[in-house]
Amino acid sequence: MRYFLYFAYDGTNYHGWQIQPNAITVQQCLEEAMQTLLRQPTPVTGAGRTDTGVNARVMVAHFDTDTALPEPATFADRLNRLLPPDIAVYRCVPVTSEAHARFDATSRTYKYYIIDHKSPFAERYAWRYRGTLDFEAMNTAAEKLYSYIDFTSFSKLHTDVKTNNCRITHARWEKEGEGYTFTITADRFLRNMVRAIVGTLIEVGRHKITVDDFCAIIEGKNRGLAGTSMPGKALFLHDVSYPEDIFNV
Repeated sequence: MRYFLYFAYDGTNYHGWQIQPNAITVQQCLEEAMQTLLRQPTPVTGAGRTDTGVNARVMVAHFDTDTALPEPATFADRLNRLLPPDIAVYRCVPVTSEAHARFDATSRTYKYYIIDHKSPFAERYAWRYRGTLDFEAMNTAAEKLYSYIDFTSFSKLHTDVKTNNCRITHARWEKEGEGYTFTITADRFLRNMVRAIVGTLIEVGRHKITVDDFCAIIEGKNRGLAGTSMPGKALFLHDVSYPEDIFNV
């Protein structure tokens, strides 16, 4: 049987999602808890990879069992007792045997949070900027993302992906809470892509580059042209969507 796990995590104490040598990751913690609960090694495959310090309000991963779980609805509660406080499983859902947490995702949504003042509560999960930002210009530039599919300029170098093409369907800054939030949705994202886009939009907001310059950066297909990669602490994987038919089991 195959199941989807829906869970969240604070990425502060982790070197990203994916297991790696000599570093603690979210995937490692989850697989260790799964092995304890199911009494056998149980690999989990995530919907994507988040980098060091990046958070997830909703992450999805699939895993397989030899036999059906007797109570999948309560499996999350049992698993949470074995997980550290900064990882929380919300639910466990049976899916079709071919369902894949990464490849079947139809869209992913990220949010990036920024504030313009010192805040003992918000600052841990937001990037603080000084001065003023032109959010109207930043949104004008963000809308230009819809016209492109090749985002090499916003991708981490030397990755193992076969294509840098993505379809962005939503990208906008909005006033929210103590600051502003950038929400972006696409069918897929490249490594470091959102933080690089945000860093370049910040340059537009500071009037260091124009909207036309922003387009030229995308068309240049060169990471060296784009802005800095923003801190991971302010980035959250917010949602992952799937077709309904994979849940028809």
